[in-house]
Amino acid sequence: MIASRRRAFAAVPAALAAVLAVSAVVPAGAATSRPDPGDPREGYARDELPLGRADLAEMRATTTLQPGATLTKITRGVADGSSRWVVELSIPSTTSSPDPDAPARAVQDAESAGAFVAKLSGAGFAAQATDVRQLGAADVPDGVIGRRVRLVETFVDQAAADGAVARLKAAGFTARSWYSGWDGGTPASGPWTMSVLTIDPKRFDGRLVGTYGPDLEKRETTSQLAARLGATAAANAGFFVMDPKAGVEGDPAGIAAYDGRVVSEAVGDRPAVLLDARARQTRILRPGWAGTFRTGGRTHVLDGTNRVPGLIRNCGGTGDTPTDLPRHDVTCTDADELVLFTPAFGATTPAGPGREVVLDRRGRVVTTPTERGIALTAGQRSIQATGDAAGALASLRVGDRVPVTATMTRGSGRPMHLRKDQSVINGGPLLLRAGRTHITQKRDGMNQAVTGNPSFDYGWVLQRNPRTFIGTDRRGRTMIVAADGRQTGHLGLLIPETAAVAKALGMREAMNLDGGGSTTLVASGALATSPSDATGERPVGDAIAILPRR
Repeated sequence: MIASRRRAFAAVPAALAAVLAVSAVVPAGAATSRPDPGDPREGYARDELPLGRADLAEMRATTTLQPGATLTKITRGVADGSSRWVVELSIPSTTSSPDPDAPARAVQDAESAGAFVAKLSGAGFAAQATDVRQLGAADVPDGVIGRRVRLVETFVDQAAADGAVARLKAAGFTARSWYSGWDGGTPASGPWTMSVLTIDPKRFDGRLVGTYGPDLEKRETTSQLAARLGATAAANAGFFVMDPKAGVEGDPAGIAAYDGRVVSEAVGDRPAVLLDARARQTRILRPGWAGTFRTGGRTHVLDGTNRVPGLIRNCGGTGDTPTDLPRHDVTCTDADELVLFTPAFGATTPAGPGREVVLDRRGRVVTTPTERGIALTAGQRSIQATGDAAGALASLRVGDRVPVTATMTRGSGRPMHLRKDQSVINGGPLLLRAGRTHITQKRDGMNQAVTGNPSFDYGWVLQRNPRTFIGTDRRGRTMIVAADGRQTGHLGLLIPETAAVAKALGMREAMNLDGGGSTTLVASGALATSPSDATGERPVGDAIAILPRR
């Protein structure tokens, strides 16, 4: 079944500014009858995407992939030449900067930005500093978080902008070329392109699953993961480790469970999506993780599972440096850790100094190597200890029984037991709650301006990027959306725009998944999206797949 349409309305002068507004805090249990300022509808059709001017053309085409599963391709607007290429500079820190010792950044305080504009002028480059405004989220107020600096001159194409970047580099400055259509708040006319998978549990005859390939420590592309399972369609899923300095590549950077087995611990209480194979109980929740083991009459608390001890990607642990709170794209550290491993991790557990004990199915110690790093067989588990925590394993001998508990938990801390047909995928921030815009930017670690790094908020939240997100509508349907970006023909979305699009598509609950170069959607064996990485489709940690009927 294929359907297409075009809607056109008179332009609304205030529409763009309204689209970028985000609702204030909505306390739990508060009435939600007030209009939601995060989803302006003035001038737009009921289900039209609130992107750009209200008079932009929007085309949709829907195809049935299998019973109960459809793919809708949406294109809104066209490039009209109003978006130009610009040159943005990295601003050195000064004594007035939030972090005077930090490297040069895209956003700094007004005094540092002003002094840098003067320095550029003295070198013969006309530049200007402009405010970067945080759009109010559920837990972050609206306001200016700093200033960016760009050349006054704009350029018709990237090649011309790159030429200016080269001249700045020769003069000792650091800069980048940037397409202004990727900025938040610009009068861009498009195009926006996105792919929407919709799974209707009333007609769905397949399975909806999370998958990570043969083990956690290897990355595969979404296409490879889909092909491995013979999937009808698949989309990239949760956040994962990419840099070996942050752990093992491919390891989920947050809670993860597949086939009912939890294989990665939570990041604080960041949101996750719970899936069941029949797509009847998709839910967004904030799970935790708890693990312990007993030896010598004492109970020891595990720090995590299936990750390199000492490296906590996205933070959110306990007793870690520099923080126990979630902090996105930051790797916290802890020299003294106890980490549980299963065969899901990889060919061997992480090698290095410390202690490791291997347990059989009954929890009996089978070996106690003095160095970390061993191959686990089916049914075995191991506990690794580093630093001062190694003493917890020192007295164990072959044959000792070590009771271990490790489980996902509810917000109350009570264990949450999964069925074998359930998967859990990490994400963040939350986008919608009970049908209203509710972006938990600070709670989920995406508000780093408060810790002296406004450039993170600027690039990750407040500029347009490829985005993948998931949610459910009032009919109980699961919707997975991949929005292309970082290309002149695919603008991408701000996080506030992502929430507005989710609401316009009819979602009641929604959360963000991994995006950027990871954003990929595959249908019927072919890419339905346009990957933004120069190297093409990015290998990812896991995917959400739609499988045909057994």
